[in-house]
Amino acid sequence: MSLPVVTPEDVRRDLIARREIALLDLREEDPFAKAHPLFASQLPLSRLEIEILDRVPRQDAKVVLYDNGEGLVAPAGERLAALGYTNVHALDGGLGGWTAAGYELFQDVNSYSKAFGELVEARRHTPSLPAQEVQARIDAKADQVILDSRRFEEYAVMNIPGGISTPGAELVLRARELAPDPSTTIIVNCAGRTRSLIGAQSLVNAGLPNPIFALRNGTIGWTLAEQTLEHGQSRKFPEVREQTLSEARSRARDVAYRAGVRRLDAQGLADLAQDAHRTLYRFDVRTPEEFAAGHLPGFRSAPGGQLVQETDVFAPVRGGRIVLADDLGPRADMTASWLAQLGWEVYVLDGGFEGALETGAWTPRLPVLPPIETLSPRDLVQALADDAVVVIDVAPSPRHRKGHVPGAWFAIRAQLPEALAALPKDKAIVLTSPDGALAALAASELEELTDRPVRVLAGGTDAWIAAGRAVEPGLTRTANAPTDVYKRPYEGTDNAAEAMQAYLDWEFGLVDQLARDATHGFYVI
Repeated sequence: MSLPVVTPEDVRRDLIARREIALLDLREEDPFAKAHPLFASQLPLSRLEIEILDRVPRQDAKVVLYDNGEGLVAPAGERLAALGYTNVHALDGGLGGWTAAGYELFQDVNSYSKAFGELVEARRHTPSLPAQEVQARIDAKADQVILDSRRFEEYAVMNIPGGISTPGAELVLRARELAPDPSTTIIVNCAGRTRSLIGAQSLVNAGLPNPIFALRNGTIGWTLAEQTLEHGQSRKFPEVREQTLSEARSRARDVAYRAGVRRLDAQGLADLAQDAHRTLYRFDVRTPEEFAAGHLPGFRSAPGGQLVQETDVFAPVRGGRIVLADDLGPRADMTASWLAQLGWEVYVLDGGFEGALETGAWTPRLPVLPPIETLSPRDLVQALADDAVVVIDVAPSPRHRKGHVPGAWFAIRAQLPEALAALPKDKAIVLTSPDGALAALAASELEELTDRPVRVLAGGTDAWIAAGRAVEPGLTRTANAPTDVYKRPYEGTDNAAEAMQAYLDWEFGLVDQLARDATHGFYVI
C-alpha cells in the first residue's frame, strides 16, 4: 500500500510545536541503537501488532514510519490499516532522508531520557563520587547507605557491595527510612549514569538533609576501576512508617509543584479520557508486585524509575498526556516532576484506590489473531520423535537463550523469508513464541512463503513448560542473526572494557548533541 509521505522538516515542526506524533523505527533493536532521531521509538515490524495497541492507543494519532531501506514501511502500513489506524505516514527517504536533511542521529536506546539525565547534571551539578572513593568509604566502614536505583532484576545480577535495591521512584519515599540520621551519607547508583544522576538529584530536589551523591558512572565505573561487585543479592528497601511517609509526601508534592505538575481526581480523569483528539497514557508507578495485588482499571504497570528511563518505550506518542497513579503519593509526584521536565503534559491522580481494583500482572492488548492449525505439546513431542517437523521460535532472542523447545531454531518474524533458506528442508513447520500470539501472526505469513504444512504450538512455549516438558538453553540454531536485541554495555557481567568506556564517552557528549538537535524542549528545575 502507498502511504502519504511527510518530510523530516514536517516531523521536526511537529516535535517543536508539541503536536502529537509517534515517530516509529520499524527495524530491530540492534540497528536502531546504532542511529536514530532523538524522539524515535523502536517498534519493530516483527512485534508491531502485539505492541502498537498499548503504545499508540489512539488510532487516529499521527504515526510516522521509517526504516533504512529494508522495505519494512509498506507491510507495516498495511498491518496498521487492518488494525484501524487512520493517520499513518511514511518518512520521506527514511533514516537516510533524516540524515540528508542535516538532522542529528542518536545512538543507544532510551536516548532522550539519557540525554536529559546528562542535561540535569550539567545544569544542577549533581554531586557524585568516583568508584575509588566509594570503595575507600566502604573499607573504612563509613556511615553511609548505597541505594541501587535499577530494577530489582538488574540489581540481582550485580551490585555495589552493600547496596540495597531501591528502584528510582522509591528513593524519596524510602531513603529516610534507610538513613534516618541526617549525617548518614546516601549514595545512589545504577549501571551507568542516568538513573544514578536522576535518583541522586531526586533526593536533592526533595530537600533531604543527608549528604547525597551519585556513584559516578555506576557499575561501569566500578568495573573499569577493577573493583569487585556482588552477585545474586536480594536486599530490598523496607516498608515505611507513617512519619516517614508523611515527610516524603510533603517533600515530593513540593517538587511536583515546582515542576508544574497538575493534579486531578477521578472525574477529572474521566473528562480527559473523553477527549478523543488527545492520546492519554495511564501508568501505575508502584512496584510490579503492588500493581498485581490491586490496581485501577485501565492503568498499565510502569514503575516510576523505569518510566523516566524508558519513556520512549512506554509512551511513543510525543505530545500526548500522561496520568500517574500511586496509592501512597510520593512515587507519582516524583515521577511526574521528571516527566514534566522532559516536556510532557503530566497529571497525578489523587485517590482512586478506594473503589474496586483489578488484580494480576499487566498484560498487553492483542489484536484478533488469525485462524491457524495448532499442535498440542503432546503431539509436538511425538512429531519431534518421528523427525517429522522443524520448530521455529520467534521469541525474543534473550527468551530463546533462556529456554526453548529442544531442537527449535531461532528466527525473527520480519525476516522469515531469509530464515526459510537456513532451515532443514522437506519437514512440516511448527512455530512457537512465549504465549503463541506472535507465532500465530507469523504462521499466517509463513503460509504464503512455503508449500510446507505450517502449525503453531498451542499456547506457545509457556504451555510446553506448563505441560512439564524440558527446555533447552542457548542460541545454537539461528535462522537469523539475533539483531532483535542490542547488547547493552551496562547490563550483564561480560562486557568489554572498551565497550563500557565508549558508552560513557557517548553519554558525556549528549548535552552538546541536544543543543545541536534543538527539538527537545526539556527544562530543569
